[in-house]
Amino acid sequence: MGEARPSYEFTADSRILDVVERSESGRRLLFEHGYDVGNGFVDVLSQYQSLREAARGGRLRDVPALLEALNRRS
Repeated sequence: MGEARPSYEFTADSRILDVVERSESGRRLLFEHGYDVGNGFVDVLSQYQSLREAARGGRLRDVPALLEALNRRS
């Protein structure tokens, strides 16, 4: 048998909400990369922001490492 593939492949175009909802460690990994989701989204629109947009806006760092961790653990 081959190595199991994640059921969802995260990309730079994945939304913040996708990360939180589809990965058990998503909230923690986002925090480790500079994005604090908190207990909910203060700005409702931020949950629909892509990882790329969050990085461009300075709210998220090292997206390639984040994606590697998400896709390894999802």
